[in-house]
Amino acid sequence: MSGLTFRPTKGRWITHLSRPRSCGPSGLFVPPSPPLDPEKIKELQRFISLSKKLLVMTGAGISTESGIPDYRSEKVGLYARTDRRPIQHIDFVRSAPVRQRYWARNFVGWPQFSSHQPNPAHWALSNWEKLGKLHWLVTQNVDALHSKAGNQRLTELHGCMHRVLCLNCGEQTARRVLQERFQALNPSWSAEAQGVAPDGDVFLTEEQVRSFQVPCCDRCGGPLKPDVVFFGDTVNPDKVDFVHRRVKEADSLLVVGSSLQVYSGYRFILTAREQKLPIAILNIGPTRSDDLACLKLDSRCGELLPLIDPQRQHSDVQRLEMDFPLSPAAQDP
Repeated sequence: MSGLTFRPTKGRWITHLSRPRSCGPSGLFVPPSPPLDPEKIKELQRFISLSKKLLVMTGAGISTESGIPDYRSEKVGLYARTDRRPIQHIDFVRSAPVRQRYWARNFVGWPQFSSHQPNPAHWALSNWEKLGKLHWLVTQNVDALHSKAGNQRLTELHGCMHRVLCLNCGEQTARRVLQERFQALNPSWSAEAQGVAPDGDVFLTEEQVRSFQVPCCDRCGGPLKPDVVFFGDTVNPDKVDFVHRRVKEADSLLVVGSSLQVYSGYRFILTAREQKLPIAILNIGPTRSDDLACLKLDSRCGELLPLIDPQRQHSDVQRLEMDFPLSPAAQDP
């Protein structure tokens, strides 16, 4: 369990995150996985080489190697480590005390959360885009790590924690600006948290939260919310339609680091199946769509993806097509 202290001193705010010495940041929240299988590497290489318009969908499992915990990973996810559950959209919207508790915890967790950097898996996908292999990237993550790595052909399905919205007028501001407002309103407030949760959250006591002051919208005085889809909320229909169109343009789909338990992402797998696209899944542990995949790999994203050469070609196409049935679009010369 991690301990995080947040306190003001001489006008500056100090954040300290202590981790068990036996686990580095890249391994703290990553479930165990078998050693890399050379044959599986070759199979994924063949899959990528045959893809001309690859769509990639990423989930929390790609960011655990950057030190960001997820919810569902066996033994190391939030659900396995604690009895805590993520905030519900309806509770946040309806209750000022719920918003106060959320923002106090997020305020403490933000310096650490916002400092996370892309890992080799993020950089690999960014390189694939630069080389023309990646048709589109859809992420269920809200950590901005794909943007930090340079991806531009990107849809953040569930939004991004680095942006804040007013629930009344829709005004959008940068999360770093809100952090400064928090500091100005709470100059003597301090907190010590035990445990880090996904999406910039930490664990605080009710007593710590009670005195925390939350600013309102500068423009209209309304309540502020991260520009993310909380549990119980729905993804914007226009964004869903946009991703459906990208899936229909693709000739293959690769899932990276997602169990696909949440329907907002799983629905695009169903669309890929309807389009008869070959589907590959890279995720430690079972997923909701294992039976729909022609290739399933249980490996660390950051170890496997950098080994794949997106520009490598194969001459024995007939044999490869037997391994991975291609859509009509993928078979066009």
